[in-house]
This record gives sequence, structure tokens and C-alpha cells, in this order.
Amino acid sequence: MELPVIVGVDGSDSSFQALDWAVDEAALHGLPLRLVHASKWERYEGLTAAPLGGRPPGRVVADNIAGSAAERAQRRNPDVKISAETFAEDAVGALLREGHHASALIVGSRGRGELAGLLLGSVGLAVAARATCPVIVVRGDKAALARSHERILLGVGDPAHGLAAVRFAFREAEARGCALDAVRAWRCPAHETTDHPLLAGEPERYHEDRASAYLDEALGEAVGDHPEVRVRRATVEGPAHKVLVRRSAAADLLVVGARRRHGHLGLQLGLVGHAALHHAVCPVAVVPQPG
Repeated sequence: MELPVIVGVDGSDSSFQALDWAVDEAALHGLPLRLVHASKWERYEGLTAAPLGGRPPGRVVADNIAGSAAERAQRRNPDVKISAETFAEDAVGALLREGHHASALIVGSRGRGELAGLLLGSVGLAVAARATCPVIVVRGDKAALARSHERILLGVGDPAHGLAAVRFAFREAEARGCALDAVRAWRCPAHETTDHPLLAGEPERYHEDRASAYLDEALGEAVGDHPEVRVRRATVEGPAHKVLVRRSAAADLLVVGARRRHGHLGLQLGLVGHAALHHAVCPVAVVPQPG
């Protein structure tokens, strides 16, 4: 059974941007697209009298948002199988639940009513930090949204905790027929001495070689599974979150991993994921790695 791509819609400009991106993504992978709109309209149902025998006003608004979004999606690509559903509940809860049966969740960077100065809306942050499937937050400039760079950027973390992100990035690059830039950042601690035999003489060289070894280990299996993907490896000195945000200006999608720890209920993003979601210049895919 093919799991659908799910996109959250709320009628905002950011939501329309995410919807258009989601239609293209579903078409790219030959998957159905499911539109989800969730709001607590039932909470305010008693404030406005419903027409006799009719639907509550809040439900009418919710259905109109979902229906208009479905029409927009169908106009963008009539070949994609579209469905839409509304839920009278919190948007985060609805999307997280629906994400258990999705190939990916796609959301906008800001929703209706979000403060204009916010870098990322609360729904996008909460879903990206807790979902069990990949989450793509659609943000960035026109070039990235139009996929004109023809490049996927992958932030390679610890091979033991980021293999799901590696596999996701390779599948995306293969489907798009584009290059994959795999980047591993490294740093040479300022307090480090050369007393250790491996650090004698050139501590920077040691850390760079170690980063290169991590890169090869993380990519090894995926390279064999996707021989058509053009991979460009890079080890870069500097904080990983700053390196990836800077390089996102030349990418159509930034892919990062997020370790999910069993029983941990808080936001599980890490510094790299958090910075990417707030500052990247392209859409960001957060791919969970079960812990």
C-alpha cells in the first residue's frame, strides 16, 4: 500500500505555498496527496447560531478551506490523486496522528494568525520536532521553491543516528535527477593539545580526516543502492548549523536527521535542525531516526 504525502492547509499564504510544493512532490514520487485541515471550530460553535438544519459556521469555514485547497491542487496537477479531510481538533495533534500513515508530512513555515516577525510558526516547529515520518517545512526564496538549483543538500551527522536522513536524501535526488551535496562539518577544539599521538603535528588534519571517514561510512550503503545519483562530498570546518544554513542558499532542499528518543515527549530537533528550520533559504526536510 502506498502511503500518501500529507499536507497541512489552513488558508494562509504559507499554506498555499506548501500545498503547491506538496502537489509537485506527490507527482514526483507518483503518490496520492491528502490535504488535512484541523481547527477547534467546535469550541466556538455556540458563539454563532447555526442555520436550522445546517452545518455550524465553523464547520462551513473549515470545509471551504479544505475544498478550495483541493481545487487549487487539482488545477496545479490533474494527474495527482487528491483527497481532503477536516478535523475539529488541534492542528499539531491531527497532523502528528495522520503522520503515522504518511510517506511525508508537508507544512508551511507560518500559519494563519502567526506573528509576522516569526521565523517559523508553532505548528511547523512542533510537527517537525515530534513526527514519526519525514517532515518538510516549505520555506525559502523563489529559486529554491521552483527547484531551479537542481541540488539536494544533506547534512551528515553521526552515522549511527542519521541513516534515515541519508536514505531520504538519496531517494529525493534520484527522483529529481539532481546532484546530492553531502556535507559533514568538523571543528578543532581550541583547548585541544597535541599530546595525543593522533593529534601530534596537525590536529586540524586529524579532525578533517575523521569527518571524511564519518562521511564515507554514512553514505556507503546508499551510494551502492542509488548508483545514478551524483554525489559531491564535502568536509567543512565550522559549526554544522552555520555551515548548512549558509550552503542552503544554493539548494532546493536541505535534509537533516533528528534522533527520536523513546518516551521523550519534548521537542526532539537538536541545534542543527532547529537552526535549519528557522534560517535555511530553502525547504527543510527533518527525517526522524528512531532511537
